[in-house]
Amino acid sequence: MEEKFQSMQHDFKENYYQHFTDEEENKLIYMDIFKEYVALVENYIEEELKKRISGFSMEEFSKSLESRHDQIGGDILEMLMSFTDFMTFKEMFLEYRSEKEGTGMDFSDLLTITSSGTSPADEHQGMQVDPESPREGPSSSR
Repeated sequence: MEEKFQSMQHDFKENYYQHFTDEEENKLIYMDIFKEYVALVENYIEEELKKRISGFSMEEFSKSLESRHDQIGGDILEMLMSFTDFMTFKEMFLEYRSEKEGTGMDFSDLLTITSSGTSPADEHQGMQVDPESPREGPSSSR
């Protein structure tokens, strides 16, 4: 994606991430933020396409997408649809908040990388689960 779009998306997340919490029930404010986000993304896409295609109409483009969804690559259609999917939107904000607050899952202390003195083709390549890890896994009985 273009840097301009990524910057716009980052600024939007920065303005609203504090409203999102990882709870099953959604707050009413989420829908207002979601509608604003969808309008922002749609306006961005429309402006960029108008710059590139003379006489471009978002309405006609949307109708074309709907009628030709079987002719569009799955990845492209999935990406376009993800901009208007509420659960994808909410997850994006939860991940951003987690990154901002440093509350994401960090598994780096579970691995120890050592030189095994064997060829790089060795299937283990010196990576092991650290048995002295301070974290307990789901099957741990410490």
